[in-house]
Amino acid sequence: MADKALGAATLTIDLGALAANWRLLRTRVGAAECAAVLKADAYGTGAARAGPALAAAGCKTFFVAQVEEALDLRALLGPRPDILVLNGAPRGTEMQLAEAGLVPVLNSFEDIVAWSGCAAGHRVAVQFDTGMTRLGLPEDEVKRLIATDGLLASLDVAYWLSHLACAEDVDNPMNAEQRAVFVAALQSLPSAPASLANSSGIFLGSDFHFDLVRPGVALYGGNPTPGHDNPMTPVVRLEAPIIQFHHVDSPKSVGYGAAHRIKRPSRIATIPVGYADGYLRALGGRGYGFIGDVRVPVIGRVSMDLITLDVSDVPPADVRIGTAVTLLGGPVDIDALAARADTISYELLTSLGPRYRRVYVGDAAQNSPGQMGSYHRRLV
Repeated sequence: MADKALGAATLTIDLGALAANWRLLRTRVGAAECAAVLKADAYGTGAARAGPALAAAGCKTFFVAQVEEALDLRALLGPRPDILVLNGAPRGTEMQLAEAGLVPVLNSFEDIVAWSGCAAGHRVAVQFDTGMTRLGLPEDEVKRLIATDGLLASLDVAYWLSHLACAEDVDNPMNAEQRAVFVAALQSLPSAPASLANSSGIFLGSDFHFDLVRPGVALYGGNPTPGHDNPMTPVVRLEAPIIQFHHVDSPKSVGYGAAHRIKRPSRIATIPVGYADGYLRALGGRGYGFIGDVRVPVIGRVSMDLITLDVSDVPPADVRIGTAVTLLGGPVDIDALAARADTISYELLTSLGPRYRRVYVGDAAQNSPGQMGSYHRRLV
């Protein structure tokens, strides 16, 4: 059988850097516990590899978004770590989660009633809406929970949670406002560990750390402190080989829609990456890569499988068929590239496609299992 990776772009994921980022964040939070968010297949890096690497580094609590992600992670990591499901327990799955030792995040009064009716006594987390208006009990539902006889007593609360809407903006008054609403809710409820801070929330200071912090994008190299130097180590590097050249010595157009017009003698390189691989279409005419230390701009539109770059400024001896172009990582900062696509590093990471040849490096790489799908268990 032919090697499916022949001619493919290579996505290198540094598990050592991932673990180092978690350890760095842990040192910033004092006595609070540092968890790890592995939703969306560990932000596109592969939860089957990222999970064991973080567990080996000492992480004991993990967050995912969906039940099936949690079941896969439980099968992968065994019975010991806490695994929380941010989107909660779909109706009818309560006992399956309880029996798997998973902790659903209950986000509404109705969620709590449903859980209490069939899985009372099993651990849960409860989230408050402190201003994001997305998931969590608003203030009136917190009061209703307290006022309903026996309902609160039926819960084994592992964590009280909320989520910051503007943590990356240090001076935004909403951070303090949300914290105040969270504290007020905690004061009216039985004592249990509390968690508020995401990646950027960690950098707001100890008042936001409570008992547990739950970083996500910072683990994978995204900058949790926009406007300041990134304290995190890059985790992903994307490189693609040149598969064709065009030497253009007269005016000519490049790509769909003839969106780019060449005005000088140029050398144009084509590489096998496109929007089907998560290289966003918005990067047409905006993205860039590097060959060695020379920046090469993306010209023309990003197509499904291909992009074109102007390599005219690269010495001819340094560029040929098969020469690797760095598209992400190294000199291509993930947050800077995301800004050029009018998006955020989260979207770039979680868009990374399945066609890349994935290479894992770092201390845990050799001992990590294969694709998480081999552990997959369907909901019943």
